Amino acid sequence: MDFDIPEDIRSKLREIDAFVERELVPLEQAHPQFFDHRREFARTDWERDGIPSAEYEAVCREARNRCDRAGFLRMGLPKSVGGQEASNLTVVIIREHLSARGIGLQGNLHDEQSVVPSIPMVHLMNKYGTAEQKARYLEGLVTGDDFLAFGLTEPDHGSDATWLESTAVRDGDHWVINGKKRFNSGVHKATADLIFARTSGQPGDADGITAFLVPMKTPGLDIDYYHWCFNMPSDHAEVSVNSVRVPHTAIVGEEGKGLAVAQNFVHQNRIRQAAQSVGVARYCVQESVKYARERKTFGKPLATHQAIQFPIAEMHAEVEMVRNYVFKAARELDRKPAESVSDMVAIANFRANRLACNAADMAIQVHGGIGYTRGKPFEHIYRHFRRYRITEGSDEVQIRKVAAYLFGYAGPNKKSKKAEA
Repeated sequence: MDFDIPEDIRSKLREIDAFVERELVPLEQAHPQFFDHRREFARTDWERDGIPSAEYEAVCREARNRCDRAGFLRMGLPKSVGGQEASNLTVVIIREHLSARGIGLQGNLHDEQSVVPSIPMVHLMNKYGTAEQKARYLEGLVTGDDFLAFGLTEPDHGSDATWLESTAVRDGDHWVINGKKRFNSGVHKATADLIFARTSGQPGDADGITAFLVPMKTPGLDIDYYHWCFNMPSDHAEVSVNSVRVPHTAIVGEEGKGLAVAQNFVHQNRIRQAAQSVGVARYCVQESVKYARERKTFGKPLATHQAIQFPIAEMHAEVEMVRNYVFKAARELDRKPAESVSDMVAIANFRANRLACNAADMAIQVHGGIGYTRGKPFEHIYRHFRRYRITEGSDEVQIRKVAAYLFGYAGPNKKSKKAEA
């Protein structure tokens, strides 16, 4: 196996770096109130329940437009929206590289924006949407003119999605939906909400869940409040769904097969999330090495003390191992069906997400008191990446996936019940 990054991807990284320096860094410098690590309050509209400020999102939108004009935004997207359908390996290497640059518009944390973003709703709509749904939403999802929120999690159900309590009942050519949604991400700017509800079957059944595309202005769809989170601004809302009436044509995918739609969304994010996490861990190591060389204590650079050398060296070793595994998992995703390597993606995801948090914590310790302040990015990194150990499948869900494949309860080596007996 060749562990070198292919030259065409190296060339693309150089091209992207030049673009970031030419287009995005000046945009950040023109709006220092948003990109000073201390200025969380400037990015947050506290009078509107803590959602991102309109001014901040306008800058993010401008960055997105520049990425699109430069030909990077659609690299990993389907050809139906002018995408290049770049390989998983290409996108993952790029995302890791951008994350290793630190915090900035090249990989904006609050809205998962990147020079080469995932935009999982584009992939979801391209695969499961009807012709009419694609015509209405696909291009707008890329440009940012449209946004689809994701309504799966409920107050009493998170990872146990097959037990959700939201229901939808057929009424002629329409459906009537009732329920509650928690952490309904993105509703503050959404055109419509993708709401999952049980239409048949029993609690715990994989079948019988259906995905509905509900315009945000639909009567009965109400944003109750936004959760104020570890990292602000927030776009994670509590949403009530009270006798919401939508036509049968609002279904995305097949009736009763909504779980596959939901899994498509979270699976799109897992490997790219892992790439971001390992990239930011690499950044934390780089910054720690730089600081240890410059900072002097007791008349000597910090870097001469083994108490500083060892934790940084150990973290560097961990970064190298996880980074290469993330790249390997991405490569396997390009070569094999996603179901056959789902355990590899799970390993990459939970190990990389833990790594990001551990690396940020180490960087804070190495930098001492100044590392604990908001003048440095490490506390911000920790707070953001800590949520990745919960979203798109918690650490525990990922480990359960690995165990299921390992013991033959799921995956390509699944044993029949007869064989188990």
